[in-house]
Amino acid sequence: MGLSLAGFKPLAVVEWDKWACDTIRQNQERGFPLVQDWPLVEGDVREWIRNFSKSGSLPEFDLVAGGPPCQPFSMGGKHQAYHDDRDMFPAAVEVVRKLRPRAFIIENVKGLTRSSFHNYYQYILLQFEYPTIAKKPDESWSEHYQRLQKVSSSGRDKISKLTLTYSVQPKLLNAANHGVPQKRERVFLVGFRSDLDVQWNFPTETHSLDALLFDQWVTGEYWDRHAIARKHRPAVPASLAVVVDRIRGLRLPPTRHAWRTTRDALVDLPSPDVKFDTDLHFNHKFQDGAKSYPGHTGSVLDAPAKTLKAGDHGVPGGENMMVKDDGSPRYFTVRESARLQTFPDGYVLHGSWTEAMRQLGNAVPVRLAYVVAAGVAEKLVESRLRDISHGMRQGIAA
Repeated sequence: MGLSLAGFKPLAVVEWDKWACDTIRQNQERGFPLVQDWPLVEGDVREWIRNFSKSGSLPEFDLVAGGPPCQPFSMGGKHQAYHDDRDMFPAAVEVVRKLRPRAFIIENVKGLTRSSFHNYYQYILLQFEYPTIAKKPDESWSEHYQRLQKVSSSGRDKISKLTLTYSVQPKLLNAANHGVPQKRERVFLVGFRSDLDVQWNFPTETHSLDALLFDQWVTGEYWDRHAIARKHRPAVPASLAVVVDRIRGLRLPPTRHAWRTTRDALVDLPSPDVKFDTDLHFNHKFQDGAKSYPGHTGSVLDAPAKTLKAGDHGVPGGENMMVKDDGSPRYFTVRESARLQTFPDGYVLHGSWTEAMRQLGNAVPVRLAYVVAAGVAEKLVESRLRDISHGMRQGIAA
């Protein structure tokens, strides 16, 4: 959805999870515009790419985008990396190798950058840089990694004349720094085909904690906006006292926007335990049973939410509930969680609360995907314009 908002039109949307596909199909039936024309393929992307690449001449793809399953690298998973049969990075590289897109965007969990995965992470980056130098059938990943290192050390200019290469930039992004009301850190790998000669930088961060603290504890604008009387405003948290003192001493306010908070995201939603118009607020059903105990606490209202998680066995409670103004916990509704992931209110999540929350916990925030994809789109358009300009100059010279 973020890619569509950035101007990309999908030639294929491949998804193996039945519930996610049911959600897309349900919204297509409802005529939801962002997904209505998606050519959805339910199945294994490895089978799809084998069949698609046999179909004859392939169109030129501007972009390949995806999130290989993250469980092998997730902090909450089994941490098996390349020993985990859910590691789909080889499949992602194969898609790039066969489709030869002008650019790609790959997203994964922060755990991928852990020191214990360092060599495999570097191996992933090299595979995306040199996708046509594939792993041999009798070759281990470490042997392939060593071979790619030798290729890389020999010089990109020499290699790029012989094979398909990409300029790859990885970066750990915090969604809160880009206007998402959630502290969600994810690794993004963005690559451009080397022949495009694109100089890429990730989008500049637009939101900050400093700006939020300025609005809360210097001007008070945040509390005024939410109509919270002075006597009901909390004290500065002890953990932030030093930071707030520093901000109060600034001559000018922070230049970035304030982090968006849970309260900001949910401000106009009615409480799910009162009567409301269900035609205006889809998936906004009260979920009972929330409990708080040490190590299992919810998101506070006046900061970005904790990272929503899918969970290996259902949905973990701590990251998927909020702390109300009276201090009591309550599970987020599906609609509230969709707002924290910046999905449009008109987009319906299919399935039970658990299944819908799992889909949201596995998703990239729509706004974050849009921000990254819009930057990639701009570079691809600039590259097209350079090609057109170069062609025109050659035609004039001839």
